[in-house]
Order: sequence, then C-alpha cells, then structure tokens
Amino acid sequence: MLDFFRRLPGSICALAAIFLVTVAIDGSRAQDPDGPIGEIQVEGVQRIEADTVRSYLTFKAGNPVTDVDLDESLKRLFETGLFADVVLRRDGNRVVVKIVENPIINRIAFEGNLRIEDDILRDEITLRPRVVYTRSRVQSDMLRIIEIYRRTGRFAARVVPKVVQLPQNRVNLIFEIHEGSPTDVRRITFIGNSRFSDGELRDVIQTKETGFFAFFSGGDVYDPDRLAFDQELLRRKYLNSGYADFRVVSAVAELTPDRDAFFITFTLEEGKTYRFGKIAVTSELRDLDLAAVTREVGIEEGDLYSAKDVEETVSALTDAAGRAGYAFVDVKSKTEPDRANRLIDVTFEIKEGPRVFVERLDIRGNLRTEDEVIRREFRLVEGDVFNTDLIRRARRDLRNLGFFEEVEIKNAPGSAPDQTVIETTVKERSTGEITFGAGYSTSVGGLAEIGLRERNLIGRGQDLRLRGQIAQREQQIELNFTEPYFLDRKLAAGFDVFTTARDYQRESSFDQQTVGFSLRAGYPLAEDLAQRWRYTLRRDKIADVPANAAAAIIEQEGDSMISSVGHTIVYDTRDSRFSPREGLIASMEHELAGLGGSVRFLKTDARGSIFIPVTDDITGNAGLGGGYVEGLGKDVRILDRFSLGARELRGFAAAGASPRDRATDDAVGGNWYYAGTFGVSFPLGLPNEAGIRARTFLDYGSTGITDDSTPGILDRSSLRASAGLGLTWASLIGPMNIDLGWPIQKESYDETQLVRFTFGTRF
Repeated sequence: MLDFFRRLPGSICALAAIFLVTVAIDGSRAQDPDGPIGEIQVEGVQRIEADTVRSYLTFKAGNPVTDVDLDESLKRLFETGLFADVVLRRDGNRVVVKIVENPIINRIAFEGNLRIEDDILRDEITLRPRVVYTRSRVQSDMLRIIEIYRRTGRFAARVVPKVVQLPQNRVNLIFEIHEGSPTDVRRITFIGNSRFSDGELRDVIQTKETGFFAFFSGGDVYDPDRLAFDQELLRRKYLNSGYADFRVVSAVAELTPDRDAFFITFTLEEGKTYRFGKIAVTSELRDLDLAAVTREVGIEEGDLYSAKDVEETVSALTDAAGRAGYAFVDVKSKTEPDRANRLIDVTFEIKEGPRVFVERLDIRGNLRTEDEVIRREFRLVEGDVFNTDLIRRARRDLRNLGFFEEVEIKNAPGSAPDQTVIETTVKERSTGEITFGAGYSTSVGGLAEIGLRERNLIGRGQDLRLRGQIAQREQQIELNFTEPYFLDRKLAAGFDVFTTARDYQRESSFDQQTVGFSLRAGYPLAEDLAQRWRYTLRRDKIADVPANAAAAIIEQEGDSMISSVGHTIVYDTRDSRFSPREGLIASMEHELAGLGGSVRFLKTDARGSIFIPVTDDITGNAGLGGGYVEGLGKDVRILDRFSLGARELRGFAAAGASPRDRATDDAVGGNWYYAGTFGVSFPLGLPNEAGIRARTFLDYGSTGITDDSTPGILDRSSLRASAGLGLTWASLIGPMNIDLGWPIQKESYDETQLVRFTFGTRF
C-alpha cells in the first residue's frame, strides 16, 4: 500500500491525506455523545402526528443533545397526559422516541347508582367521551364521586373503576358504585349549656337525630358542611339572647366502627348575659339631620343585648341616610363591653363611603336558565353605582321567581379599588311538572286533578300550564301562558283559555257553565307597586234551575255574554310570596263589563293584609277587604255579586253569610261586602321538620243588596264574626289544612260549618 502511494503524484497524495483526516474527524463527531443529531425518529404513534411529538421535545435535529435535554423532554411528554409510556434513547447520530399512546375514552357509564342520577355524576367528573384516558384523572374522578356520596350522608360508599378495552386503542370506562347505607346521626349531645335545654338547641341546628320527624327533612343524614353551619346557628342563637361572650369550643362527629352512624357532640361556653348600655349615633356627613336619622334606632338602653338588633339598626340607618340623599354611606357599629356591669355600649358611626361601581356581573350555577332571565332581576348593570339595597331587592326577586333552591349574591374586589364584581350563584330547582292530584275540600268535595306545567319554559322564564280538574261539584279545564318580559321590557303579558262547570245547587239552586278567554298585561309603576290590565270575553250559562228556586235565580236562567276590561293596582312589600313573615300587600281592582255583550256592571274590590313577626317563630297578620258592584242600566246578576262564607268567614258555610231568599233559602249574593281577619301563626313545639304549624283567628264581615227589584230577600246587612283555630301540615300526601270555626255573631238564617278541611297531593 505504501508503494502504491509513493508512485502517485504529490498533489494526489495531498488530497488523499486531507480526505482521510476529514473522515476521521466526522467519525469522531458521530461518536460524540453531546454532539449534534441528524434525525429524530418517532415510533409507536397511532392517532398523534410524529411532528406533534417532536414539538414537545426541548431539542431539534441538527442541534447538540445532552442527557439533561433527554430528561427534560421525557418529563414534558409525560406531562401532556397523552402517553402511557415514553422511552428516549440515542442511537448514533439520531434520537429514537418510542411512545405508547393513552387510549381514548369511547363511553362513560355508571352502575349501581340508585340514589344519584347519572346526569349529576357526569356533571361532577372531569373525564368525557373522546377525551384521553389517564389513570390519574380516573382516580381523581373516583374521589369526586365518593365525595358526592359523602355529601348525601353515605360515608360507606365505594367506587371501583373498570376499563373495557376496544379496538383502535379505545376504552369504555365504567364506574361501579356500591352506595352503602346512609350514615345517620344517632345522637346529638350538648355540653356546657345551662340557658337553653338540649331540645331547644336541637331545634336551632339543621342537623337532626334519626327519628320519625327527621325523615321529612333529611337532616338526620350527616353532612360536614351542615355541621359547620350549625355552629354558626348556635352562635346566632346565643348572641341574639344576650350572650356576647358565647363560643362553640368544639363540634366533634364520631363515626361508629361499623360506619353506619355518627355521634355528634357540641361543647359550648355560654358566658354571661349582657344588656345594652349607652346607645349613640355619630355622623361625619354635613347637613345630615342626625336627630331624624337617630329615630330609626330600634334599641334602647337596658334592653337585652342582641347582635341581630345591632345589624338591623345598621341597615335602618343606612337606608335612612340613603333616603336623605346620601347614596354613599358606611355605617359601622362600635361595641364597648363593660364586663363588670355586663353592659355593652354601642356607637353607630355614619361616615361617607367610597364611590364603588359595578365592573362585572357574574352568574354561575344556571344550567337551564338563561343569564338574561337572572340579569333582568337586577336594578343595576355594569357601570352603575354599587347599591346594597338594590342587591338585597335582587336577591328577594330572584327567590320569588321560584326557579332556584338557593340564591347567593356577594361582591368581590374588581380590577381597581373603585370597582366591584357582583357574583351571583344559583342552584336550580325543577320547574317542570306533570301532576296528578287527589284531595278533598269542603267547598267542592272530593277532587282529582291532572296538569302539565313548565314555569321556566326553555330557560326563558316563561310560564305555560295546562290543567284539568274534576270534583264532585266542579269541573275545570284551563290553559295559561305568561311571558314575564314581553318585548324585552318589564311587561308581563299572557293569556288564559278556560271552561268551567260548577254546581251551586247546595247554596243557590243552579248550575253554572262558563267558557271564555282573557288577555292580560302587568308592569311595575314603582318599587313594590305594580299595575295590571285584563280583557275577558266569556259566555256564562245558568242551568238546571228547579221550579221552586228563588225568583231572582229563575229570571236569570239562560245564557249571557260578558265582555269586560279589568284594572288592578298592587302594592307588595312582603319578604316572601310563599310564606311571608313580614310586609304588606294591598290591591285595588276595577272591572267594567259592557264593551259589547249582554251584561253591564262596574265592580270594585279592594283588599289588604299585613304580616308582623312577633318572635322568631310567631307571625301575626291582619287583613281587610271590601267591594261594591253597580249594575249599569240593569240589576246585577247573581254570578257577579259577592258571596260571603267559608273562605272569608271560617265557621260559616260557603255563601253562608250572604243574603238569602226568604221562601227557598237560596243564597243570592250581595252588591257590597266587607271582610277582615286577625290571626296569629305559631309552632306547636314539635321539631320544625314535622312541618306542622297552628293558628288562631278572628274573622268578621258583612254583605248586602242595594238593588230595588229583589223583594222577599233576607238581608239585614249586619255584622258577622267567628273565631277559631287551625292547623297546617306539610304532609307526605300534600298540604293539609283544617280550621275549626265558631260563629260568635250571626243571623238566624245564616248557614254555619264547624270544620273546614282541605288536603291533597300531587305526584
């Protein structure tokens, strides 16, 4: 070989030497572990593109690669959650990336869940079909499901995930659920209480011992969140009863070894009772009439201390300053306890508050209800001045919609000191109903009902109802529709179509048949004040009148057509439409018939009721109503008169206190009436979850006729009155109401009824 190179020309030898040196250098580079790589090879991909895998690496082809680069790239690939296994190795001047892809979830199923629906579980877990399957996410969702069951009191629940392999690297994921039995609260014990008995404190808290009455509320199932709230309820109870130093030392829930029950122990430290000392109001606002504002203070020196009274006074002073023209006020209460004399001095400081504006209105929890349905109940929008009174009204209005089980509104800091975010969280309740009803009423007898209703149609707040009722003395079919925001304005518009047949033979010796429709609209005139209009066209028929009926009834037998327009003004400040504890509702209604048809009259009806909380559990109420109807060119029909009886005067029969025909004893109604009531509603000392409340009442009223062409009528127009007591029970078969009424002022021709009883249920 050397002889061969010696015989070559010198230039060729030089070139050969350069070539050999270059090859040697390249060879050394190819073996350099930290040198550049020429290729990145990806193996094992199925759904994921190779370039996608390369994009997660910290290096590229042509760049040097170190062990640190390989380790970092390995971490990044695993962090994507796309791969079950990843191997990176260097093979000469290339890097081989070998992956095993995680499967794709084809379907998620739940087995064994009888107490919680699939839809609720799907909403809680994070995995979804067509999402990458990972063990960590399955484990996380399994714990979520267990937590849901624990919230419902099933601490023995177990969840086992199962995976079914499918072709094309797909899997079905099945959560096999063993629900177990509810973990009941077997015993609740209080330690350190001397002012209130264990029974009184058990009535305060929401957690209940397992028993008959607890079955109705579900409070006998252990819930840690409920237990935390119970401590706050106990604190409020004591702070509102003068125990300013009260504290809950501990609240311990011990699980039995078999995990089927809890023993709960509250350890309390009551402290001493305090009374209010000096009460003062100071103000930094110029031109504020401090004397006028001070009159809003509802507490006096010597009264038993109550944190609730202090909070209500702060709210009252804030409202008073707002009415005086100060929209931005900050009222704070400063308490100074005198432990030696057990007095608490309270100073209410009124200062000018910072101007805060609404930056954003966030809404959460509404799965069906559109955001707009919730937003329109707020009197303020983004950019408006924040107002706590308007927020309080929005919370009340949202609850009155009846769409939500829970409504929580709170404000959070915004992007700037003068900005706030209003966070509204709701929990929706079912608003659709398919009802089958059965019951009994002393006015119409046994009854059966079937109905379809959606109070939040397609999440837009519209109300659609179709109802049919068959009773011994009444049959009715009606279709109702209401759009609460017609033309995107606060204008509630709707229509009613109805047909009714009613047996009045017992009271007035005739049957009534009615068919017709009405159009209606209502809108607010001011806060708590609304106006409503209604047009009605209906055909009335008086039929099946016996020959010995009252002459006034016989002459009205047959058909008549009524075309009328009605107008109503309503003022409503009740804290709840469904179970008011305080507030006032008053209305005045006018109806004019004669826009066509064969009947002409003008009717006015005014009513009002006030509710006053006497104590935390006792509510007083008083009501008064009256009306008058005047025939326009003719006498008023019996159907358009007022009947006074069972509903207004408990202790009297239906139409039992109305004018009557002297010869036939048929009730013929009155052209005018007035009726009032005084009542008190109170608990019977039973647990609240029993749903039983009692009431006492005093009813009074009278009615009479002004038509001249009604001879032979017993009509003394004298005062009637009754008194009695009643019970309401929210039972499993529906609400039950029973009233025992005794007439204490009546006429000899009146018809009385000792018991008025109604019950019914819907399924």
